[in-house]
Amino acid sequence: MSATGKLKSALMASVMVLSTTVAFASEDKAAPAAAAPAAPVVTTEDVQSTDMNDPLEGGNRVMFEANQILDKVLLRPVAVVYRGVVPDFAQDGVRNFMNNLNSPVIFANDLLQGDTDRAGVTLARFGINSTIGLGGLFDVASEFDLPYHDEDFGQTLGTWGLGEGPFLYFLVMGPTNVRDLTGFVVDRGLDPLTYVNWGDDELEYAPIARTALNVIDLRARNIDTLDEIERSSVDYYASIRSLYRQSRADAIRNGAPSQDLPDFDFGDGSSSTSPNSQNPPAK
Repeated sequence: MSATGKLKSALMASVMVLSTTVAFASEDKAAPAAAAPAAPVVTTEDVQSTDMNDPLEGGNRVMFEANQILDKVLLRPVAVVYRGVVPDFAQDGVRNFMNNLNSPVIFANDLLQGDTDRAGVTLARFGINSTIGLGGLFDVASEFDLPYHDEDFGQTLGTWGLGEGPFLYFLVMGPTNVRDLTGFVVDRGLDPLTYVNWGDDELEYAPIARTALNVIDLRARNIDTLDEIERSSVDYYASIRSLYRQSRADAIRNGAPSQDLPDFDFGDGSSSTSPNSQNPPAK
C-alpha cells in the first residue's frame, strides 16, 4: 500500500472508531512557556466576545444530539466499567503510553512554531520515557524536571495567525472548527505510526485499538467533569461550544486556562489541548 493510502486508511480508522474525536483530557497544562515571537494569538476574552461564530448551528445541534445518544448507550458505560475495573496506576500507565506515542507529532509542531526549547523538552522526554520509562508506561522524565506539554497542528496554525473559522460539530467527530479539522488531518501525516506496515493480520487493527483505548481512557477520566457541566448548563450544546473555543484559545497561547477548563482531545493522544476527544459526550 502506498504512503498516501496508509494515511487515508489511518484517518478513516480514527474517524470511525471515535465516539468523538475531541475529548476532555484530564492532564494539566505544563508551565507557560514563551510562545513564538510574532505570533498573534486569540485570548479567552476574544473567544467569549465572539462566541456565536456558529453559522451552521442548526445542523451542528442535530449532530450533537446524535453523539449524545451514542455516548449514553456506549461510550459512558464502557468508560464507567474501565474506571471501576482498571487500577489507577494502570490507567496512568495507559495515559503515559499514549502521550509518549504522540511525541513525534508534538515535537514537529514545537519546531513548526519556532519553539526550540519546548522541542528539546519533547525530544528528551521521548528518549527517557521510551527507555527508562519502559516504552512510555512510566513518566520518568517528569522526575527530571521535564514536564509534559501538548501541541498539534491546529495550535500551530493559530500561532501563525490563522483564524479558527466557523464552529463545526460532526457526527462521530464532535466539536471542532475549520482550522482544527485541518490540523487533525495534518497531524496524521506527521505521525510516523501512520506509515507503519503492520503486516500481520492480528496487528492490522493496532491503530484502531490505539484510538479506541485513548478515547475510553479520556472519557473515563472526565466522567465527573462532564456530568457536572451537563447538570449545571442551561444549554449543554452552547456550554460545550464555549468551553471548546476557550480551551483551544488557551492552548494556542501555551498558557494555563483562565478557569477550570478540561482539555479537548483528538483521540490519538494529542489533546488540545486537541478536533483534538471526546465529543464531549453526554451521560
